[in-house]
Amino acid sequence: MAIEIVVPRLGWSMDEGVFVEWLKDDGDRIDEGDPLFTLEGEKAVQDIESIDTGILRIPPEGPRQGDAVTVGMVLAYLVDENEPAPFENETWEPESRIQPNEETSEEFSMPPAATDFSSHKRESPTSGMQTVDVPKRSRLRGLPTISPRAARTATQLGIDWTTLSGSGKNGRIREQDVRSAATLVTSESQHGKPFSVVRKTIADRMLASQQQTAQVTLTSTADATNLVALRAQFKSAPDAFGGLVPSYSEIIVKLTATALSQHPRFNARSSGHEVEMFDQINIGVAVDVDAGLLVPVIRDVGSLSLRQVAEESQRLIERAASRKFSVDELQDGTFTITNLGVYGVDAFTPIINYPECAILGIGRIAKQPTVVDDQIIPRDLVTLSLTFDHRMVDGAPAAQFLHTICERIENPGPWLMP
Repeated sequence: MAIEIVVPRLGWSMDEGVFVEWLKDDGDRIDEGDPLFTLEGEKAVQDIESIDTGILRIPPEGPRQGDAVTVGMVLAYLVDENEPAPFENETWEPESRIQPNEETSEEFSMPPAATDFSSHKRESPTSGMQTVDVPKRSRLRGLPTISPRAARTATQLGIDWTTLSGSGKNGRIREQDVRSAATLVTSESQHGKPFSVVRKTIADRMLASQQQTAQVTLTSTADATNLVALRAQFKSAPDAFGGLVPSYSEIIVKLTATALSQHPRFNARSSGHEVEMFDQINIGVAVDVDAGLLVPVIRDVGSLSLRQVAEESQRLIERAASRKFSVDELQDGTFTITNLGVYGVDAFTPIINYPECAILGIGRIAKQPTVVDDQIIPRDLVTLSLTFDHRMVDGAPAAQFLHTICERIENPGPWLMP
């Protein structure tokens, strides 16, 4: 019996993704654990492994590079030796697995609660769910026939497929017909480009953060002269860190972890009307890559040395740049740090990485004239911006927490000792 290969859910809020490439060819023998295809989820690109064995059969209208695919969508099949694939049956029509849209029954969308590919075998991803087939000529007299894949694409691109002429058998409309029509419409009307999957995810989460939290930002300026001098010492003796010199961000990550140990209410996340506090400090570090903003998480920072923090940070940044990392590396953060100082920004208002309690923004370190003992001398100053959820914590504790971070930055050495 043919086994369906479906699109897995790579994140708790993922409804759709982008198909990157097949890692096996049609007709290849597949064993359990073999990588089948690469899928771009909300923020990660991940190789999807097989959970069954058999011969891989990819339908002629199977996904191509860059195609939008939805969780639970059937991509291909695994069959036994000499067993025909379902699409080789002349009477076979691919099941659309489409639910009516909540706003209008005339639009189609994939069900967001499809079965997770990674934890179930041999089960339909839409078991127990109402499905609506793409209209066929026998059901809507006078209309052309259209493949389910083409119908989904038409809905996504806003194309009225009933006006198209198909290039398939008996005039059946195929995906390429829809995309050709969309290209023509775009070139004529110059409509704006829709959000990518990653950009849409970022937009949704930023909006949710603003709508579901009471955000307040405090700013303070710290004297980073000692911090700059300390990093200069690290640079002068790179062998002490195995050739890896910790960045300012990585040093501040470690210093912030010591401050969170003293102010544990900020190492927390909201859960409904409850505050969930954590013993383990997992700090997310915002990274800007070509695809958008990613926040890989350095786990248990409190138990790591500065060298280990730097090594893990660099590993995650490299994986983020290539987007070849697991979803787990983006999850379970308890606090986030974002640094725009490298872009020359002095101060800004960071948005909380919901549902966390707070986020720390780091501005640029710059020499400025400063009064010290009634004398004006140049000092390296840095502006810190702490945005916190006022539902979870009040302003005075937030000010104390920010003050503690500033103290650590102004005198970093003792706090970096093992």
